[in-house]
Amino acid sequence: MENGHEILLSVRNLKTYFFQDEGTVKAVDGTTFDVYAGQTLGVVGESGCGKSVTAQSILRIVERPGRIVEGTITLRRANGDETDLAQLHSNSRGMRAIRGAEIGLVFQEPMTSFSPVHTVGNQIIEAIRLHCDANKHQARERAVEILGQVGIPKPDRRIDEYAFELSGGLRQRAMIAAALSCDPRLLIADEPTTALDVTTQAQILDLLRQLQEQRGMAIMLITHNLGVIAEMADDVAVMYLGRVVEEGPVDDLFHAPKHPYTQALLRSIPSIESAPRVKLPTISGSVPHPYNRPSGCPFHPRCSDFMPGTCDQQEPVLQPVNERQRVSCFLYQR
Repeated sequence: MENGHEILLSVRNLKTYFFQDEGTVKAVDGTTFDVYAGQTLGVVGESGCGKSVTAQSILRIVERPGRIVEGTITLRRANGDETDLAQLHSNSRGMRAIRGAEIGLVFQEPMTSFSPVHTVGNQIIEAIRLHCDANKHQARERAVEILGQVGIPKPDRRIDEYAFELSGGLRQRAMIAAALSCDPRLLIADEPTTALDVTTQAQILDLLRQLQEQRGMAIMLITHNLGVIAEMADDVAVMYLGRVVEEGPVDDLFHAPKHPYTQALLRSIPSIESAPRVKLPTISGSVPHPYNRPSGCPFHPRCSDFMPGTCDQQEPVLQPVNERQRVSCFLYQR
């Protein structure tokens, strides 16, 4: 328990690899973090850092040839028991009881999540009947109610529409409704606002915050948008090449970032104080290809604080640098 909140989900040394003919892709390679009950954890990093595969690993929906090869994913259940999701088979009855009921998921693109040949309402009703003790009439009433709660106008009519008949913003709200239909204790939102315009984006984030206050649920918010993180998160985990390189409360991370990668990400954000017509600093290079992972610290080829003989030879471990922040960097290790 920390800051009065108990740990709802604890991920330790999670490794998810994809075994392909060309070689092994280490999509997640030793990720460690905690999600606290009623709090929002922001998971941030560039594309290709393993954020989405981490979410898929938690829900056990990693597609072949990927699989979890090491680590634990401990979920504190509603009844107080603790379950290691990494030990459950992806299609087992136990995992299906957790997926949707205790952990909900909002995908990046709702058009790929909803079936095009079934109405939005039918898909939400099916989820409710699967996880909750409700007949078809009760499930439909519950679906109409939840569509109304997420701000969809005329929900009793919209429930019979198909996903392609809804606008992008309404589709995303319907996706959130489906994820929340069985009152999960943890909502994983994977880039929930990427494909939306700025106004709709703000509305969706406000909606998530309101629903969190009403239901007391935890949110794991995956994004590469640091502005969204600043607005929504209580704690932040910064990922790079499959592992967490810095973790801490959002204020500490933004005002006193420790890892060179976090510092570089924050420098690249435009500010109101920024001088006009001046190029923003960029991080040199790009995320290495998963087949060609650098030795030592994965960030050392792009790091301005690179120490030859250390950073390229050894792998740093995630450890505390103060009471609130943990960092994986040799600048802070003896």
